[in-house]
Parts: sequence; C-alpha cells; structure tokens
Amino acid sequence: MAMTDPIADMLTRIRNASMAMHSRVSMPDSRVKRELARVLKDEGYITDYASDTTEAAHPTLNIDLKYYRGRPVIETLDRISKPGRRVFRGIDELPVVSGGLGVAIVTTSKGIMTAKRAKKMRLGGEVICTVS
Repeated sequence: MAMTDPIADMLTRIRNASMAMHSRVSMPDSRVKRELARVLKDEGYITDYASDTTEAAHPTLNIDLKYYRGRPVIETLDRISKPGRRVFRGIDELPVVSGGLGVAIVTTSKGIMTAKRAKKMRLGGEVICTVS
C-alpha cells in the first residue's frame, strides 16, 4: 500500500520514539524529510541527523533524539497541513506557537524554514507542522 503522507509518518515516528525514550529513530529518506530534520536540528529539538545510503535501493534517514533531564525536548509535534486540506498562510497570518517558545515549520518559495525566519524574509507559505 502506498503511503499518502510521508511527512506525517516522519512526525509520528519521531513522536513515538521520543515517548518511548529511544535515542535514535530511522525512517525512509527523502529531500523534504532531510530539510525538516535540518530545521529541527537548527532549532535545538534534535541532536543530529544523517542519511544512510549504504543500501542503495532504500536510503534511510536516522535522527538522534534529544532529551533534557530525562524528558524529551519535543513535547508536542503536530501536523497542520495535510494532503486532504492544505493550509497556506500569508506573512501576517503565520502562526506563533506556545507564545513564541515553539516553532512552526513552513515551506516557502525559498525552501523549508521556521515561521519566524519566513516573516523576516517577508514570505508566506504552507504550514507543515508545529513543534514545542
């Protein structure tokens, strides 16, 4: 069966692994997933990520999860825009998560970035997910 929403699968794998206190989570690799992982690392939600291409037919993305005082750094990870209902926002409508303590990840014409960075660059786009 074909996967209809690989981004939701990625977010669910991260959410489940962090609740189970796993140190690493693996998933099928793609360019969009690597970009999401890059944003999560830049914002301090994960320790690191790496693409494993040793098995040429099925490249894998490995994400090292981050914990602080025995608790996962990622408390909530919610998918906003879905294949059945895309959510696009303009510059003034980009979401603020947890009073500025969380991050909204947006895909824009300039790539995948946080909503805060998109506002600085005067860009709107599709809200992929929120993290806090």
